[in-house]
Amino acid sequence: MRSVAGCAPKGVQSDVSQNNGKVAHQMARSRFVSRLASVVGFAVMVAVGSVSGAVMAPGVAMAQSANSIVVEGNQRVDADTIRSYFQTTPGQSLTPSKIDEALKSLYATGLFSDVTISNRGGRMVVSVVENQVINRVAFEGNKKVKDDQLALEVQSKPRSPLSRTTVQADTQRIIDVYHRAGRYDVRVEPKVIERGQGRVDLVFEINEGDKLGVAEIKFVGNKAYSEYKLKEEVTTTETNWLSWLKNTDIYDVDRINTDQELLRRFYLKHGYADFRIISVTADLDRERDGFVLTYVLDEGPQYRVGTVDVVTGIKDVSINDLRAALRVAPGQVYNAELVEKSVENATIEVSKSGYAFAQVRPRGDRNVETRTISLVFAVEEGPRVYVERIEIRGNVRTRDWVIRREFDFAEGDAYNRVMVDRAERRLRNLGYFKDVKITNEPGTAPDRIILVVTVEDQPTGEFSVSGGYSTSDGFIGEVAISEKNFLGRGQYVRLAGQLGENVQGADFSFTEPYFLDYRIAAGFDLFWKTTTANSYSQYDTETMGGTLRIALPLTDELTLGLRYMLSQKEISVSIEDEVFNDVSWALLEINNESIITSAVGYTLSYNMLDDNRNPSNGYLLELKQDFAGLGGDTTYIRSTFDARFYTPIVGDFVLLLRGQVGNVTGWGDEDLRITDNFFKGPDLVRGFAPNGIGPRDLASGYYGQDMDALGGTMYWGTSAEIQFPLSFLPKDFGLKAAVFADAGSLWDYQGNTTFANIPNWEDNLVDCSTLAGSSTKGNANVCVADSDSIRSSVGVSLIWQSPFGPLRFDYAWALTKEWYDEVQQFRFSGGTRF
Repeated sequence: MRSVAGCAPKGVQSDVSQNNGKVAHQMARSRFVSRLASVVGFAVMVAVGSVSGAVMAPGVAMAQSANSIVVEGNQRVDADTIRSYFQTTPGQSLTPSKIDEALKSLYATGLFSDVTISNRGGRMVVSVVENQVINRVAFEGNKKVKDDQLALEVQSKPRSPLSRTTVQADTQRIIDVYHRAGRYDVRVEPKVIERGQGRVDLVFEINEGDKLGVAEIKFVGNKAYSEYKLKEEVTTTETNWLSWLKNTDIYDVDRINTDQELLRRFYLKHGYADFRIISVTADLDRERDGFVLTYVLDEGPQYRVGTVDVVTGIKDVSINDLRAALRVAPGQVYNAELVEKSVENATIEVSKSGYAFAQVRPRGDRNVETRTISLVFAVEEGPRVYVERIEIRGNVRTRDWVIRREFDFAEGDAYNRVMVDRAERRLRNLGYFKDVKITNEPGTAPDRIILVVTVEDQPTGEFSVSGGYSTSDGFIGEVAISEKNFLGRGQYVRLAGQLGENVQGADFSFTEPYFLDYRIAAGFDLFWKTTTANSYSQYDTETMGGTLRIALPLTDELTLGLRYMLSQKEISVSIEDEVFNDVSWALLEINNESIITSAVGYTLSYNMLDDNRNPSNGYLLELKQDFAGLGGDTTYIRSTFDARFYTPIVGDFVLLLRGQVGNVTGWGDEDLRITDNFFKGPDLVRGFAPNGIGPRDLASGYYGQDMDALGGTMYWGTSAEIQFPLSFLPKDFGLKAAVFADAGSLWDYQGNTTFANIPNWEDNLVDCSTLAGSSTKGNANVCVADSDSIRSSVGVSLIWQSPFGPLRFDYAWALTKEWYDEVQQFRFSGGTRF
């Protein structure tokens, strides 16, 4: 075995100081220079001979033609092939420049390790030494990177000539692969094993070394935002005890470049138009086995929007319509993303007027003294360029039409850069691709352009095992398989099964995001679920059914969802004796009865959150209504409204304000059933048990049993919560704390109090007048305690975005309550996905 190139030295400089490789390269270069010198000398001799032909012998004159070139040393390469590199026709003379170019071309083929050109007996002799042929390419010592991945990187292939230059380049490519994986101590040494008959095995011996991650991320010059907040904005994380679950703590130059753009967009989104990153340095800390990244920032002042104006020289374009399309207004904090969105909306509005080539260009006039930016959106005619063709490249799995439908224009339509950027953003948001890039190429005419969409598919299927625990449902586990790009058609499919202490179930979902070729998401759900009686529910339930749904995006923020649900629910009450003393008679009325619900409904949501997963600014409004009674056994109108508002207050502290209301009322001749009511607890006011708030049956506790919840038809709730990170812990630990105060109420039970259809009902009447707090008077089977009084609580929380899923721990103290309400100070819920 013999080495053909050097190894990478230890440390960051391993990719630039490979001494053995340099020596080999210099030797090869020295041989090439010496051969070139001899060729130049020979060429000069030929040139002199061509001038003084009378002195030269006839044989020498023949040497000036490519036909007279003698080739020696070739075994696999044909002699005529070698002669062809001298680029002459029969009888044409060889010039010094042609000889020089031929020598360079022969070396460039990679077929020869040595080429010598000389004059022998008046003829030009080309002596070659052919490179050996690679029998196989192998990798040794690699454990963290698979052979298949390395084989794709190297250019040396079996049955190709062995080239020292190519091997040297392959060595560097392998080193780069390990650098991207955070292993900067990698050493790579290529070696050659002779196999006879000009064949060799090329073996890359690899010492992978230890992984070097990011030991610390520092920010210098930041005043408006804390280091903790800025670490949330970048994708690179610090190495800690959770590093075995992630790879974002690896030092990666490409990721750091992406992080710089994320920081820039973050500051521009919050009004810091002068923001710039002065420098980013990476210092290797050997004691901590990682890099220390230091971002030096210049934030500049925060700007607000000054005046906003629209100017246009195009007739028939309404200024008022353009103003209505803008997303920026005077006085608000300058937001570069909203400016981009305004340009997009205005461009679409102009195109509706028939001006497909119009362009909207924003101009910002910055006033440093007042710290305002006055915006002018200028509408002008753009160049008349058409999209000749849209080429899709790189998609192995995803269908072409799945990509094309994200464009709001087709081949032959007008070209508009704003609409192209919009399509690129949509493609990235699909989650189907690792990378998306749209570039332009000239078309067949000056006014034609070809759009090249280059994508790289990524895995979109997921097999997950989830588990968790809640104080109401106990331990529960779920196994699910899902695919969000089913068969490359962009469809979402999910099948899941649940099994827990008190819950069992299964569900199937299917969603078509482009129903009938419109940007409308349509799908259906099938579900089955059983729950057993527990300390918070006195009955077993079995529910099965399905839902048809459609989601229509009215705007980017406003979505209308329509649905139809058909379900069957059966309640089973455990009866221990004939007098039914242990359960509510309101439940016995529907014992073992299958209740069919047929309902249509809608959801209208307006989402202005900055981040749906971890919001810190913005608001979300959601209105829901369901109408039951299109067949089935239940008739009601159920309405709920939920509003959440997030805003940063001081530093990394975020204030959450929430309000919710609900009402359900019957219609027609049918009364509400107990299962139609709202049942509330910690989801309304923390500190109370599930089903712990609202109307209760005092008669069910007459014989010493727990009083059963009856549910109510009206509720309201408010909550104020301040969330803040625990800055003494690593950012990617994901732990936050919160303090909160809740208030709300559930009331207005409208069900029956006597049930003549249940056997022995007369023998189980209770004089409700004797029970304190009963709103039911006289003899009845159910004595209702019902009050709209305020229930309130305060508490603290720990919120953990753990690697095992979101976990939340709440500890609350009830401040005001009714005597029959049930409290629960501690509540824990969460789950996992892995």
